[in-house]
This record gives sequence, C-alpha cells and structure tokens, in this order.
Amino acid sequence: MAHPPAGPGPAGPGRWPPSALQPRFTRSSDGVDVAFYDLGGHGPALLLMHATGFCGPALAPMAGELSDRFRSVAVDERAHGRSAPPTDGDFSWSGFALDALAVVDELGLEQPVGFGHSCGAAALLLAEQARPGTFAGLYLFEPVVYPSDVPLAPSLDGNPLSGGALRRRSEFPDRHGALANFSSKAPFDVLDPAVLAAYVDNGFHVGPGGELALRCRREDEAQVYAHGFSHDAYSHLDRVRCPVTLACGADTDAFGPSFLDLFAARLAPVEQVVLPGLGHFGPLEDPSAVARSVRRSLAAAAATSAAAEGVSRPGGLDHRRDTPGA
Repeated sequence: MAHPPAGPGPAGPGRWPPSALQPRFTRSSDGVDVAFYDLGGHGPALLLMHATGFCGPALAPMAGELSDRFRSVAVDERAHGRSAPPTDGDFSWSGFALDALAVVDELGLEQPVGFGHSCGAAALLLAEQARPGTFAGLYLFEPVVYPSDVPLAPSLDGNPLSGGALRRRSEFPDRHGALANFSSKAPFDVLDPAVLAAYVDNGFHVGPGGELALRCRREDEAQVYAHGFSHDAYSHLDRVRCPVTLACGADTDAFGPSFLDLFAARLAPVEQVVLPGLGHFGPLEDPSAVARSVRRSLAAAAATSAAAEGVSRPGGLDHRRDTPGA
C-alpha cells in the first residue's frame, strides 16, 4: 500500500515540494513509529542517520553521490521529520539506537554499513553496542560522545543548544520564505543548496496554502540536546565489533581531532579522517567531498556487507510495511 502524500501543496503541475520523499514506516521495540526512506542505488545497504534537528532526506544529496556503490536507506530519528516522538517523553539517546535497529530489522538487513552525522553517529555507536556485530562497518562524522565513563545528567538549564532550539522559528508563509530565511542565517547558511531544499521539503508540514510548519517540535529538539552528554557510548566503545571510521571537519568547532583520538583509543580497527575546509556540518556542507571519503573508508566493509546480504534479497532491501503501526 502506498503511503499517502506528506501534505497538500499549491495547485499546479508536478510534485510539490520539489524534493519531498515518500516514507515507509516501522515500529521500534519501545513503540515509536519510525519513518525511513529508500533512497535507491546499487550495492549493499547503507543506513544513514542524521544530526539533531534535521531529517533523513537531508542526507539524500550525499546518498546520490554513492548510488553506484550503495543502496542507501535514510532514517528519520524519533521526533524528527515524519517519525513520532517517544511515547513516554524520554529523549535518552538510546532511543535513537532503537530507531536504527528497528529499520535494520524491518528490512531484514544482514550486516549493513552505516553512516552517522553528529547525533546520528552516536546513535549508530549505541546501536552496535546494544547488538554487537549488527554492522559490517561504520563511518561516523563527529559523533556526539562525552569522553567520560560517567555521563552527565540531562539538563536544559544553561544549555546553549537547547536554548537555541527553543528560539528556532518554526513557521513560514511559504517554501520560498523558509529557504530565504535559512540560507541567510548560521548554521544553515553553509549548507549545500540541495541539502537545504531537502531539509525544508521534508522537515516541514505543508499546509493547503503552501504554508510551512516545522515537524521537529522546538521543545523536542531542546530535549534532544539536553540529553546529548547523558548516554554511555564512551564507556562501551569496546563492544563495537566492526571497523569504524571517525571523521571530522578541519574547521570544526565541535568534535575535532582531539576528541577522535580519545574515541579511537578504545576502538579497533579504527581509521581517523580529517576533511579540509569543512566544519561540524560537513556532510551537509559538501555532500560530494564526504561521499568520496565514505566510499574510500567503507570499501572493505561494503564487501563484507554484500557477502552477508547474498543474492536472496537484491539490493539488500525488503519492503514489508508502509503505514504507521501496520
């Protein structure tokens, strides 16, 4: 059964919004309806997990650069995009790991490879730690991992990222207004135009008159940031069973080489990559450059993934459910 369109757009020929994608749905083990997107491509499955405040389709431009090597599947993490918020209001990042594992299980993937950015990178680490051997290899761009065996308590007070989320503009009169607003303000002003369009077209509800409303509630995004240093991925890095690439932008103001060194000391095998000219939003700034690095780093792991998938499921994907809770 085809999932209904995300929302009506203004009258006229052609699809609108232009880069809107149709999701499929599964349900996580804790009861959250999780949206995901088959982005196409050829080869073993590559699971894509996005940064806080964004959505799976924002990684579609990068996936397009990899379409000759991987069949990409992008996930809307809970409370983002078209995925539901946690049923119990708990924004612990272990829930994002459950989202990733739910999609792996829904599609029957055998040792896919994974790409994660920021929060999404931490989610993949937590997923692999929860179920060691799930992935054949991981490429993690600036994973948000607090380098201590004692995680911090969640807190909104004094958290600048949570404060910024609560102030985020959540409504626009039309698509043009949203694109113009974001393209002129940090950090969105550094995003590749195709990435920004994918974010606007998939990260917002579209009303009957073309008005836009943010899907990721500001209050939910603030809670995600509040829990960012409260997970235990660092203390369990030894549970990761697959090769890992740790990447960062050379111009990052977040998780740069010194952090990657700390993480790498607890991982094996591990590769570290610093991409010139990029900041923390590297995969969204220059999808082509990051895709080239992903292609190089995941080559061996992709071969393992392809062997695990075998020939019984072409492309490594299976479609079972396309409506929430079905």
